[in-house]
Amino acid sequence: VQLQAFGGGLVKAGGSLRLSCAASGRGFGSYGMGWFRQAPGKEREFVATIGWSEGATYGNLVKGRFAISRDNGKNTVYLQMNSLEPEDTAIYYCAAKAWMASVKASEYDYWGQGTQVTVSS
Repeated sequence: VQLQAFGGGLVKAGGSLRLSCAASGRGFGSYGMGWFRQAPGKEREFVATIGWSEGATYGNLVKGRFAISRDNGKNTVYLQMNSLEPEDTAIYYCAAKAWMASVKASEYDYWGQGTQVTVSS
């Protein structure tokens, strides 16, 4: 599975962005998908996951503001980000693993290249 994330950019605080992650290869519908982010000088942080059969899970810092979804027909997972804050500034990565989604980055087998999100105050 190859993943390509895009949709990042510069936005003012309070604004919105939608990230997309396109997957190539077979079996996308059976993969758990996740979004993680990493800010300069910080560890990679869990943002959201969505499984092939279970619902979505969110990190505490984004709950209520971000929404993850997937379109298996398009082999794509999305991250809608609303009410963005300067603290959301980071490189956002999408990831895939077989079957069940996970909040642990170490459990993912495939990673996209990342897309930069910058939120100005």
